[in-house]
Amino acid sequence: MRGFSLPRTEQVNRRIREETTEKILAAAREVFAREGMAAKMADVASQAGVSPGLAYHYFPSKEAIFLALVRQLTRPADELLAIVQRIPGTPRDRLKRIVTAMLERRRKDPDFYQFFYQAVASDSLPADLREQVKEQSQSMRETVRGLIVEGQAMGEIANDDPDKLASALLACVDGLSRMVQLSPEDVEKKMPDAHMILRILGPEPR
Repeated sequence: MRGFSLPRTEQVNRRIREETTEKILAAAREVFAREGMAAKMADVASQAGVSPGLAYHYFPSKEAIFLALVRQLTRPADELLAIVQRIPGTPRDRLKRIVTAMLERRRKDPDFYQFFYQAVASDSLPADLREQVKEQSQSMRETVRGLIVEGQAMGEIANDDPDKLASALLACVDGLSRMVQLSPEDVEKKMPDAHMILRILGPEPR
């Protein structure tokens, strides 16, 4: 009697799909950081150790992969707001947690963030993808602005124009992504922490 294997359960299939998706995305981060939008699906598949056909099964194009990576970096407004509301503390405390997380991701993956900003500014990025990046960036700006307004009402953030404060805060974090040319050791030495960056919003209340 020949041996036989039981069919995989839906739970196992789902886990395999999630693991394969993440493997492709992790490979794409490296490939995009190295080659920019000139990267090909075959490059991503090779880096992930899967066939090009399997890569296309999960993502119809390299633009779709890039958008999935963008979604890992930013979240839709309602989802981001729900996450922020679950963070304990005052509005300034929550802003500190958000900025800390943003800085940590840039420390861990500076090459990809450098590519990300170059891609968004490039004319080669499809218009629909550029619009989706813009919408997700706007959701982060609106969330930060909302926390600033809340903090101003509590007297823990300077009473300046909240739009300008949000712009200054996010521009500071984005600008730190340009530190990619530094060695990891220099990044650790020279990249400020969230406490320093939040001084843009005024001194911490005593």
